[in-house]
Amino acid sequence: MLNTIQYHSDGAATKLLIAHGLYGSGRNWGVIAKRLSDRGPVTAVDMRNHGLSPWFKTQSYPEMAQDLAGVIEAGTTGAADVLGHSMGGKAAMVLALTRPELVSRLIVADIAPVGYEHSQIQYIRAMRAVDLTQVEKRADAEAQLAAHVADKALLSFFTQSLDIGQKRWRLNLDTLEGEMPKILGFPDVSGVFHGPALFLSGANSDYVTREHRPRIKALFPKAQFARIPGAGHWLHAEKPREFEAAVRAWLDHARPL
Repeated sequence: MLNTIQYHSDGAATKLLIAHGLYGSGRNWGVIAKRLSDRGPVTAVDMRNHGLSPWFKTQSYPEMAQDLAGVIEAGTTGAADVLGHSMGGKAAMVLALTRPELVSRLIVADIAPVGYEHSQIQYIRAMRAVDLTQVEKRADAEAQLAAHVADKALLSFFTQSLDIGQKRWRLNLDTLEGEMPKILGFPDVSGVFHGPALFLSGANSDYVTREHRPRIKALFPKAQFARIPGAGHWLHAEKPREFEAAVRAWLDHARPL
């Protein structure tokens, strides 16, 4: 079972499940999850091989979707609204396509149901290059990572997955490296999700283009599209207030089946 962070609520809205992206964790979504919990309960998960969740030798989307299904089925409220970013967005899409009875509404943050050519291996190499014996605080790790990672925002993001006391990364780097082709791809799954779906992207990101829309519409006929100005792929971290407002407004008005 995945590790989860629960945000309880007095609100009556449908439970919201949040699935983070590659190299992330449920902790990354703490501020947004807490704010959205005024509507109803929110659960942020650590995906397999991330955070405090179990480590496995595989990282396929059918497996990740099954992991998310297990979290929903362990609750008592039936179907959930599901929000996923990047890798978590692909897992959420596969969940909606294969287990639509578990998904009330779907929000996909800056990813499409397609394969991508770019690689994320360079960040694994960067994390492996950190001499953890010399790390006493996150700033020490960030200083070492800066030699390999130009984006300062990513330095802080990556070190949130660092267990300083245990001198280890809370990421199964071996599996994530070996399974990178699956993570960058998208499985050939059958099914169509007929519920409401929002594809929310960063205006400065090229992860979701107009060329992707026919594929998205074929799988998610009720898909709607929105962009957050000034945001890139990490839209929830770059523009957290705007991201929260967009998610909140859509959930408050999109009617589930």
